[in-house]
Amino acid sequence: MEKIVITGMGTVNPLGLSVNESWKNVIDGVSGVGPITQFDTTGWNVQIACELKGFDPANYMDAKEARRRDRFEQIAVAASKEAIAQSGLQITDSNRARIGVVVSSAIGGLKSLQDAIQTILSEGPRRVSPFLIPMLMPNGASGLIAIDFDIQGPSMSVASACASGADGIGMAWMMLRAGIIDAAVTGGTESTICTTGISAFDRIGAMSRRNDDYSMTPAPFDKNRDGLVMGEGAGVLVLERESSARARGANILAELAGYASTADAYHVTAPDANGVGGAAAIRNALTTAGVNLDEVGYVSAHGTGTQLNDASETKALKGAFGDQAYKLAISSTKSMTGHMMGATGALEAIFCAQAIREGVLPPTIHYQTPDPECDLDYIPNQAREKKVDVAISNAFGFGGHNAVLVVRRY
Repeated sequence: MEKIVITGMGTVNPLGLSVNESWKNVIDGVSGVGPITQFDTTGWNVQIACELKGFDPANYMDAKEARRRDRFEQIAVAASKEAIAQSGLQITDSNRARIGVVVSSAIGGLKSLQDAIQTILSEGPRRVSPFLIPMLMPNGASGLIAIDFDIQGPSMSVASACASGADGIGMAWMMLRAGIIDAAVTGGTESTICTTGISAFDRIGAMSRRNDDYSMTPAPFDKNRDGLVMGEGAGVLVLERESSARARGANILAELAGYASTADAYHVTAPDANGVGGAAAIRNALTTAGVNLDEVGYVSAHGTGTQLNDASETKALKGAFGDQAYKLAISSTKSMTGHMMGATGALEAIFCAQAIREGVLPPTIHYQTPDPECDLDYIPNQAREKKVDVAISNAFGFGGHNAVLVVRRY
């Protein structure tokens, strides 16, 4: 089976507006958490988030187009521009039908929908924007990327909650392996820091309320973790069939060697406490990649900072790796970026490729008190220099979705 390789990467997220800036900050252990600025949180249980800093859509598209696009679409286009530029992929009449776009979102344009409902209630239905539907539909980002770059192959979005970005990359990987396309622009994007998003996630008990001392949250795998912090951003990869990339002399960054997806079939929000579905996804992904357990040098954990997720993921890793789990180097970069929902798996896949390329593993910051239920090596607080050839990225989502990507040195 032909190898599928990564030739470009792009991101905008709470740690930076490029891969290089984001990578520097994640290795330095910079926290993206701060007070919410997008709306007044006075009296709210949750007043903190990991917001984008300094993002101006005018740097990536004209002002008229920006006004017609939800923020989750704007940032997807921004990340795609960086990824395509790095890849050097020239999109022409001869290849545009052989390139796909799979950029996923778990929720889509939530802020646009929220604003439209407020408009209906205050001004009536005739005042709703005619651009509302393309602004809120989860496949809007993929469609706009295809339009902006005139890409005419398959274009779609995968919605599997917080596994959406990873599953979207996996879908592109499968199409490439099947020979349906030769290249893909793929990843995830999300922007749900709005009154509806924050209040809804708070009501299900998922979010940290450390508003006065947010310097120590989120705290994945720490005994005193109290929930996730919502983030926003996009991560995009350019994937290609090895033969196509080599034929055009592309700089190959890493290999996307494997992918698998499973379902817990347990609960609509809570993970299976035993981590059985996650363990199966890990094992299946490694099998598709032809990778042995002892070859895995780094695990980018889902690591949300909630009590249930972190304990379940620890059991999943033990279920998949057995005693080898205690030799793994594991970290949750959500301790710095926050939880970017459908985008998070894509960004963490980028961090896996960077870890392999740079020989440095990101830390889990805010880690202070060990939890007996979470007793593995979570790379606490300081980045670690280590040469690794294989890294895996876990992305687990509401509904029991488990997606795992395997990244390997090329």
